Amino acid sequence: MHLPAEAELLRIHIGEGDRCGHQPLYEAIVLEARRRGMAGATVLRGIMGFGAHSHLHTHKVLRLSEDLPLVIEIVDTPERIAELLPYLEQVMAEGLVTREKVRVAVHRAGQAPA
Repeated sequence: MHLPAEAELLRIHIGEGDRCGHQPLYEAIVLEARRRGMAGATVLRGIMGFGAHSHLHTHKVLRLSEDLPLVIEIVDTPERIAELLPYLEQVMAEGLVTREKVRVAVHRAGQAPA
């Protein structure tokens, strides 16, 4: 897929324990983005954070949280990002979704490993 120089970054903030049915929510979102043929998605795991309820989620030796913060980043065209938003509204019970304009400097698919 070719990305134009002017694209959008979709950033989705959720918790590691969030679910979509029997599946982790982050997994459901990434698989849906892949099913739609989006350019790509990355899930980043945070070591500390809090959200709307101000409940602190942290990863420490003596206090292991099972609900660490996750960020899913997807870069694609504004139109394709907009098409994914109704799905996110449907599957997210809580969290934060942001969009911002980005300039794509390099986007190469490379060759698949043999």
